[in-house]
Amino acid sequence: MRRRLYYVLPDMSSARAMLDELLLARIEERHIRFLAREGSLPGDMPGCSFVLKTDLIHGAQLGAVIGGLVGLVAGIVLALMPPYGLVMQTGAILLLALGGALFGAWASGMNGCAIPNKKLEQYADRVERGQVLMIVDVPVRRVREIEDMIAGRHPDFSFGGEEPPMVAFP
Repeated sequence: MRRRLYYVLPDMSSARAMLDELLLARIEERHIRFLAREGSLPGDMPGCSFVLKTDLIHGAQLGAVIGGLVGLVAGIVLALMPPYGLVMQTGAILLLALGGALFGAWASGMNGCAIPNKKLEQYADRVERGQVLMIVDVPVRRVREIEDMIAGRHPDFSFGGEEPPMVAFP
């Protein structure tokens, strides 16, 4: 399990120093991301991915739930009142629910791609002013250690907050 931490750093040199310190603290580079003004992030620093910048994941999750429910209801209705000459099995209910969930996830995911991530909107004005947002996924057992390390070495960095624990995917 990991917890996502957000820090707003004053400039790019501070971001590079934090990257080095987190790497020395044995936080892997794949768990560190930076969001800066368009075109200002150097190529050797890990930037935010498209998935992190947009609402793709949230949209796909919401679409899967709604599509699954609509598919389930449609399957139940078709099983109770089948069209003339068609015999519906109960397995068709599950197939329609699965199909609805897949279609809903795809359709809502496509819409979510066009929407900026709601969690990052609160930092947008600071990023446009030249500050850098650092997003770090830290193991839950090391959250306090990393927060204390950053606060001890850089008391001027503003802590942006943290998200609840998330399951780490392989």
